[in-house]
Amino acid sequence: MSAGARWPLDGDGLWRQIASPPLPGRPCLFLDRDGVVVEEVGWLRRAEDVRLLPGIAALIAAANRAGVAVAVVTNQSGIGRGLFGWRQFDAVQRVIAAELAPARWDAVLAAPFAPGEERMRKPAPGMLLAAAQALALDVAASWMLGDRASDMEAARRAGAQGGILVGEGCGSDDVAAALAQAGAGFRVLRAATPGAAHPLLPFLAGAPV
Repeated sequence: MSAGARWPLDGDGLWRQIASPPLPGRPCLFLDRDGVVVEEVGWLRRAEDVRLLPGIAALIAAANRAGVAVAVVTNQSGIGRGLFGWRQFDAVQRVIAAELAPARWDAVLAAPFAPGEERMRKPAPGMLLAAAQALALDVAASWMLGDRASDMEAARRAGAQGGILVGEGCGSDDVAAALAQAGAGFRVLRAATPGAAHPLLPFLAGAPV
């Protein structure tokens, strides 16, 4: 983190909140935020607009019990566009964490860059790889839950085992692009809600909800 910075920002401008020490070899449940953890409202910048999606708290709690790391990796281009700032992002994050409790995440990484500034922004794998380094994750055994093709592409490029597309994506073209990420060594599945993804995740197979 930059010296004297109020927010957990690194030199590359990425928000890195690491809440747990590294435990080498754990798989990870990577989660997009908007449209997966909370309802997609378009530029979520007010804490009072936070609404958890069905089953997400139970899914994260199941991962916690199973010893699976949980890392939220979220594009937040509204910050880069000047629509809101880190203060609003932090306030939203605090409400989400409170509503998820006692379920908890191990890391949150957020990329404030606008489209075209790929660096750490999905579909680039940078946030996933940064989380993997910080938590000493087994990425090859990890899965991504996302609501866009860019989430699936980021997971594939990071070397994850698979991704689950939650909901209907951003339309039929986006769904097709997400499914097209499937190939040798990378699976793409679909679930109507985060809760419905539970039995599809190999590291949670048979684990109680």
